[in-house]
Amino acid sequence: MAMKLVAAAKVRRAQDAVVATRPFSETLQSVFGGLIGRMGGDTADIPLLTQREVKKVTICVITGDRGLCGGYNSFMIKKAEARYKELLAAGLDVDMVLIGKKAITYFNRRGYPIRATFECGQNPTSKEALAISEELLNTYLSGETDTIELLYTKFVSLIASAPAVRTLVPFSASEISQKGDEVFSLTSSSGDFEVERTELDAAEPQEFPNDMIFEQDPTQIVNSILPLYLNGQILRTLQESVASELAARMQSMQSASDNAGALAKDLSMQYNRARQAAVTQEILEIVSGAIAVE
Repeated sequence: MAMKLVAAAKVRRAQDAVVATRPFSETLQSVFGGLIGRMGGDTADIPLLTQREVKKVTICVITGDRGLCGGYNSFMIKKAEARYKELLAAGLDVDMVLIGKKAITYFNRRGYPIRATFECGQNPTSKEALAISEELLNTYLSGETDTIELLYTKFVSLIASAPAVRTLVPFSASEISQKGDEVFSLTSSSGDFEVERTELDAAEPQEFPNDMIFEQDPTQIVNSILPLYLNGQILRTLQESVASELAARMQSMQSASDNAGALAKDLSMQYNRARQAAVTQEILEIVSGAIAVE
């Protein structure tokens, strides 16, 4: 029970971190939408928004650093393996960027092509996300890969999470400017832990007056904004994966406590039955002896 409460406190901390990043994300989304509108939707000069022929794919996989969290790590590793084999079967070159000790250990031992590795604790920081996003950006902009896919665990509830795959780079201008968001909050109503989800609409595009003069070309501004957006997305998925891991650990600890209680009950019952059988046997022997004497 104590470990479950510790995990619950960490889930709440992860939820607070997600909420704290919302104002920055909303502002970034709003400014980006306004700039794209000002450019008339022309994104030809923005590398991170330009689709190109895919010959090589980089898979970025997020797992945990520790076990004791049910099937959280194994589900993601199996998902990554399946996606890797699927891309190879399609005739594409594939390499990996691994986040979390469990993925690093597993794929290293099996000789998978690994580009970079990062460790992620249970309190992801913007500094950690920046290091990951810089590696991914440099890989894509240098032409070493044509698309980057992110595999992470989507937080659904305290008893459910789902491995998810999304294309991280190149971006879609419409997705950035129109995609909504959702936040979750851990509550303890009725004495039980529950999660409340809140759907949030996409931020309205920033309106720039027609006579506004930009010191820099809007294209240059967008090119400067997109790395910040990528960093925010990485940080958000790290936080969501950590929340999923902690929720899985809560359930694992609860199951362990329940199983231990059930085992103790079964053993107590077996002990009582054995003791009762011994007492009954002794009584029968005494009665039989008394009858024999008579």
